[in-house]
Amino acid sequence: MKTEREEFTDQPKNKIHHNNNNNNHNHDLVHDSSVDHKGRIPLRASTGVWKASLFIIAIEFSERLSYFGIATSLVIYLTKVIRQDLKTAARNVNYWTGVTTLMPLLGGFLADAYLGRFSTVLASTIVYLLGLSLLTVSTLVPSLKACGAEITCDQPRKIHEVLFFTAIYFISVGTGGHKPSLESFGADQFDDDHAEERKQKMSFFNWWNSGLCAGVILGVTLIVYVQDHVGWGVSGAILTSVMAISLAIFLLGRPVYRFRAPLGSPLTPLLQVLVAAFRNRNLPYPPHPSHLYELQSTHNIQGRLLSHTKKLKFLDKAAIIEETGNSSGKQSAWRLATVTRVEELKLILNMIPIWITSLPFGICVAQTSTFFIKQCLTLDRKIGNSFIMPASSMFCLAAAGMIVSVAIYDKVIVPILRKTTGNERGISILQRIGIGMVFSLTSMAVAAVVERKRLDVVKDNPTKGSMEMSVFWLAPQFLIIGIADGFALVGLQEYFYDQVPDSMRSIGIALYLSVNGAANFVSSLLITVVDRITKKSNDKSWFGDDLNSSRLDNFYWLIAAVVAVNLCVYVFLARRYSYKTLQKTTVADCYDGDGNDKGRDASSTV
Repeated sequence: MKTEREEFTDQPKNKIHHNNNNNNHNHDLVHDSSVDHKGRIPLRASTGVWKASLFIIAIEFSERLSYFGIATSLVIYLTKVIRQDLKTAARNVNYWTGVTTLMPLLGGFLADAYLGRFSTVLASTIVYLLGLSLLTVSTLVPSLKACGAEITCDQPRKIHEVLFFTAIYFISVGTGGHKPSLESFGADQFDDDHAEERKQKMSFFNWWNSGLCAGVILGVTLIVYVQDHVGWGVSGAILTSVMAISLAIFLLGRPVYRFRAPLGSPLTPLLQVLVAAFRNRNLPYPPHPSHLYELQSTHNIQGRLLSHTKKLKFLDKAAIIEETGNSSGKQSAWRLATVTRVEELKLILNMIPIWITSLPFGICVAQTSTFFIKQCLTLDRKIGNSFIMPASSMFCLAAAGMIVSVAIYDKVIVPILRKTTGNERGISILQRIGIGMVFSLTSMAVAAVVERKRLDVVKDNPTKGSMEMSVFWLAPQFLIIGIADGFALVGLQEYFYDQVPDSMRSIGIALYLSVNGAANFVSSLLITVVDRITKKSNDKSWFGDDLNSSRLDNFYWLIAAVVAVNLCVYVFLARRYSYKTLQKTTVADCYDGDGNDKGRDASSTV
């Protein structure tokens, strides 16, 4: 593939205007290292932005429809069809969710380093389709069903269990490449160096999640209804068909996409910085940061140039130029790194504490697809005289809360805050995440109060139990966790995409997804530890054979306490966080009248 400079100079000469006309021509092209589907510099008017993103959001809608149609009913399937007890089923759901949301770390790495985002989305969607197809077959073919021709059985067939778990973990692998690549590919359609497109990108993450939630709502209403009243096999066939159609739609958008070529492993340059810093540890610091080594062009293989920061100063040793007897003046990348490479490593290291302090929020979210859904099964789900709402459909309230909060935030709150604070985003990304954490804490507190009320009702009337209570007692905790997602989840997406190095944006989205993945494993570990401790101290676990013999209210209060303590640590870190800063030049500064790259001195920072 040709370099950006080669593509630019390959343009027909009659399209390259000189002097004043040249600036107009440059603004017609997108100079962010992306190319169009023919490998040329993209035209701004005919590629990218919303015209491309709508195709991408369409396939995300399909993926979320499938994922939540499966995820929110998984604990029910494991307990009712495969006959697992509540603790085992909850742990298996957390394991599957954890794997599904950690796999994107591998998928994101492959997309950024070797395959490219478009190709990764294409390949992973095919794997996803295979998983859905296998899941459908395992629930439709009589010889592969859990109980064959019987309606229920005490012990499901082993072949069904094997096929079922193989299918859902195929879906995990498909999600691993699909999620990080698709979202970063969608964000790539907006040029960060163009003021209007940069603002549109901020809205993209909000409306991306609105499309996502639309898929969630249909998944936990229509698909779950089909599962309950028609059959799991029919719902699987619907999901498989929708995914196949969305893949075709995604391919139709290819002519308007902006593509970025993979540049090899983005982790190698980070390792080179560490090695160079260690090897140069005895060199004295230069009198001024401008004396540190940097490339002389804004358009180079390492992407946009980053400004020097004072934090983690020991890494600056990697950019100190050592006097050598080498006549060519060149030094190995394992001996000398650019300021930009050093700053990229600083970005990654600064993200680690934020990632860790985001885990308690993920633990709150993990409860929605396990214990929240099981609570719904113990309450009165009747609407009207005859319709019984599927338990998993309550999750649509969380999706609705997210859609409403995102819409209000994007269309009302942000414009007001832009005027009052002067901040282009309204508030900082980390402030938005912090607000979401407060809502997640509130959700756990509300859930604990409602569960205590439910247990009191069961105690007063053991015969009928909590069926006297409406399932809509759980509406507040679902709505509040949805609002928390609208702030924290969207904020985490934007944070990990925006603050990673340009060459690692699929990995950045994978890091955001891994928050929930790791949180699911932590939630499973927490259940195991609490189960053992409460059994030993009280001879009665907080997690009994059923919810009526359990103490989920205490478990929710425990999570709320963990979130509260963590929130204090998060605020401390967020107040001291340094965001990515760029060295900027205009397009006209980078090219002369003949369309040639002029290069620049590293001191031209603004």
